[in-house]
Amino acid sequence: MARVVGEVSMSLRRTDGEIDEDLVWSTTGADVFEPSIPWRTFRWRYGQKHYSGTHWSSTMRDHVVYESRLELTRLLYADFDPDLTAVFAQPFLLTTTVDGRRRRHVPDFLVLRENDVPLVVDVKPGHLLTRPKVNFALGWARAVVLSRGWDFEVWSEPPEAELANLRFLAGYRRDRLFDQDLLAEIRATDLYGATLGEAFCAFPRHPDWRVRAAVLRLLWCQHFVTDMAEPLSERRVLRKGRAGVCKASVQTPRKREARSVSSRGAVQVGSSSVSLPQ
Repeated sequence: MARVVGEVSMSLRRTDGEIDEDLVWSTTGADVFEPSIPWRTFRWRYGQKHYSGTHWSSTMRDHVVYESRLELTRLLYADFDPDLTAVFAQPFLLTTTVDGRRRRHVPDFLVLRENDVPLVVDVKPGHLLTRPKVNFALGWARAVVLSRGWDFEVWSEPPEAELANLRFLAGYRRDRLFDQDLLAEIRATDLYGATLGEAFCAFPRHPDWRVRAAVLRLLWCQHFVTDMAEPLSERRVLRKGRAGVCKASVQTPRKREARSVSSRGAVQVGSSSVSLPQ
């Protein structure tokens, strides 16, 4: 197993392009990430294998960069997690000595969570995790992160049906597009145990399309929960979720460069006009 030797330092890239180098990893607080930008620049080139882009994050209320479709998927899951308060892409550069050699690593995301320690996330396709070079890099990065009491996660492909459902519901993540009075009316109604189709028909004095959108918005917010392991349909039963209202970001969004980017994208998914299968 790889052994971390010597001090671990961290570097940040500030919004003005300047770099803060040699910060002490073990004592630098998570608040330093707010006035920073992603470590790497946004890259596009002919023939590249990964699709980079920006995702409008409902957690950050701003665009977050990603460097692959799998990272984009992780950002969708971050938005869906009500405990998350912020997600930063390529947050810092770690530098240390491992087995006698100087090593450098840039994690994919730093996730801040309510009432929990920060989470460092590396996104890797499952088929790469058995490669010795990848395993070695993730191993020492995990050791460094855990050494200061933070959590570390290696995130790979989620189940296909669950991801398809999440992509659909992500179309309802922008809170400003919804009638807040209608959302309050639905939240005040006991629909637990009803099917999704029954919920769509429970408010006849409102336009059908508006009710459908509001119910799906509350499913995204997890006021309602249902089985996400199977494709969504109007037969899905609604259960009581963890939160009565959607989370609001408590972080001031970082300003991004016009370039490049969070434990669960830019694909256009879901809209109020999309019909669920019967």
